[in-house]
Amino acid sequence: MESERTGHRRNGWTFLTNHARVLIAIARDPGIRLRDIAVECGLTERTVQAIVTDLQADGYLNKTRDGRRNRYVVAPGARFRHPAEAGHEIAGLLAYLAGPLSTQSAEVEQSAEVANDTPGHGEPRTTV
Repeated sequence: MESERTGHRRNGWTFLTNHARVLIAIARDPGIRLRDIAVECGLTERTVQAIVTDLQADGYLNKTRDGRRNRYVVAPGARFRHPAEAGHEIAGLLAYLAGPLSTQSAEVEQSAEVANDTPGHGEPRTTV
């Protein structure tokens, strides 16, 4: 039933984009296969591959090989792209929707410190 206030309702829209859904799936399981992301998000594997490529190109994800599989790390400090949210990090949204993230980003930062021979400051770090 249509009300005066809402006018014609458009069905099928959602709050999150496919890019957000893919990023959330990866945040939940950094070793997830593209095939599994496709099933979880209701997308084709080709679409998921294109989205992962977009996310990597724009600095939201880093991919490394782990044997025969890929492992993804969400970039710490990544910010929303739209100007309305540009000052906010995506970490809060991912933590809310994906649950507590693994310590993968902290481990990557620690490895980088050791590799660069840069001593840590002993302060807690905020990771995505």
